[in-house]
Amino acid sequence: MVQPLIVSIPHKLGKDEAIRRMKDGLSTVNTKYAHLLQVNEEVWSGDRLAFQITAMRQQASGTIDVTDDHVRLEVTLPWLLAGIAHGAQAMIRERGLRMLEKK
Repeated sequence: MVQPLIVSIPHKLGKDEAIRRMKDGLSTVNTKYAHLLQVNEEVWSGDRLAFQITAMRQQASGTIDVTDDHVRLEVTLPWLLAGIAHGAQAMIRERGLRMLEKK
């Protein structure tokens, strides 16, 4: 079994503002990153998002939990994507930090 990819992104926005920014940012994924991935399902339940994506024709699923001071992404990847996940981890963290920067 492949270990999940976990990325924790700190922020100083508070939970409600972080959720708002996550929703805004995630709404652009299908257009901005269509060549890399597609969001098939997004279900928000309070401060948790459960999602399913397709990347490189591979299915993956995960969750995003938003707290007062950080956002935690956990995604379970198929073996093909797990091999490149380490490189993607830094990019996900950087993009998440940009999305959650205080403005």
